[in-house]
Amino acid sequence: MHGPASPGWLLVALCAATGAYCLLRMRSPVEEQRRAAGSEALMGFGMAAMAVPAAAFSPPSWAWPVYATVFGAAALRALWTARRSPHHVHHLLGTAAMVYMALVMAASPGHHHEHGSSGVPLVTGALLLYFVGYVLLSGARLVPVSATAVGTGSVGWGDRPELARACRLSMGIGMVAMLLTL
Repeated sequence: MHGPASPGWLLVALCAATGAYCLLRMRSPVEEQRRAAGSEALMGFGMAAMAVPAAAFSPPSWAWPVYATVFGAAALRALWTARRSPHHVHHLLGTAAMVYMALVMAASPGHHHEHGSSGVPLVTGALLLYFVGYVLLSGARLVPVSATAVGTGSVGWGDRPELARACRLSMGIGMVAMLLTL
């Protein structure tokens, strides 16, 4: 990832923590919630790996096509599941953005340290517009869930809707940061 090392490491920590929480959410008894959490865990850990500052670690040239392949497969899965749930359209756009960033990084391996030296401005701008809108909308929706909505039973960490929303919000913020530095 382009840019200074300190914000890069903070982004790595944020994305890795989000991915770890999404793994915890995969223990939910609700099947749809488990599927969404699995996709979000892949995104969180993938974003963490891509956000490692280039000054600390420059991945080998074969890593970017591997990222593109993994997230391309995830995009196909999201496309398939978007038939049932509109939330998976967001997963589709997120995985498509990851494929785009991996392809840009693969196409310009010598320019990783220059800011704004790669990417198609129209595609980057469209992705930025979507993710900024998503972050603003998600932030507005991030309000405490009332006790009546949660129920009277004990709610595990994997089934807390407000934490799932915060998780998605943090990944959206991370995606905006990554696209800005592309």
